[in-house]
Amino acid sequence: MGSRGFADAVASFDDARVVIFGVPFDRTCSFRAGSRWGPDAIREASYNFETYMMDHGRDILDVKFHDLGNLPDFSTTTEMVKEVSATSERIVRAGKIPLAIGGEHSIAPAVVRGLPKEVGVIGLDAHLDFRDSYLDDKWSHACSQRRIGEHVGFDRTVYAGVRSFSSEEKEDRERLSLSFISAFEIHQRGIERAVDRALHAVGREKIYLTIDTDAVDPAFAPGVGNPEPFGLTPLQVKAVVNTLAPRLVGMDINEVSPAWDQGQTALLAARLIREAIIGTAEK
Repeated sequence: MGSRGFADAVASFDDARVVIFGVPFDRTCSFRAGSRWGPDAIREASYNFETYMMDHGRDILDVKFHDLGNLPDFSTTTEMVKEVSATSERIVRAGKIPLAIGGEHSIAPAVVRGLPKEVGVIGLDAHLDFRDSYLDDKWSHACSQRRIGEHVGFDRTVYAGVRSFSSEEKEDRERLSLSFISAFEIHQRGIERAVDRALHAVGREKIYLTIDTDAVDPAFAPGVGNPEPFGLTPLQVKAVVNTLAPRLVGMDINEVSPAWDQGQTALLAARLIREAIIGTAEK
């Protein structure tokens, strides 16, 4: 872990409602490396913000949360998945909400595997991430939703903000009846309708949210591993987090690669984490 934990994470593990942990892992990176530095960059950015959250009308210090620090620098995806899943499961068994900071999107199915299968998974992502394997690795970041679907069911996971997938993924999603919501639909019909459609599609009260930061348009969040134009706005993503936070049983935010910008992507990720934390207390 870096020199500081996430700002205002002053509660003990036992007292916390939300438990943060970092996964500095980017060994399956396929374009721009560096998301292994994301967890500490996001933590550093978290010190920018007031504890009082104006639009919520409450102070984040009213919500008890804890930062476990970073997990080790794993050499293989197999090791990463095993340890992240075990960490997630330990947090869930203690009656708390795991909130993982990546690292790349390969961390998401690992966190989900620590939860019961009776959850719905909603993702924000520029890509479908539905390959069965990529570069000979079934745990690649390009396979995150495929592995998630194998755990909770392909009818219990939806990615929104999508604007890119391969012909192979197109065929597999049609064959396996996987839904998605494109960024173009969101821009045309609104983010509120998209969230309603995603919740209806997964059909679960308890929700896990995975945010690949490349869901956001690179004009706002350029520091990501696989930037894709025509993305969501920060306010649209905030609306998703605010709507889903009271239902959350787990969350991750990933693919912040701080070497590729001037810190604005880490700032956005840190603020979204704070939005999620304050929202969990609004049940």
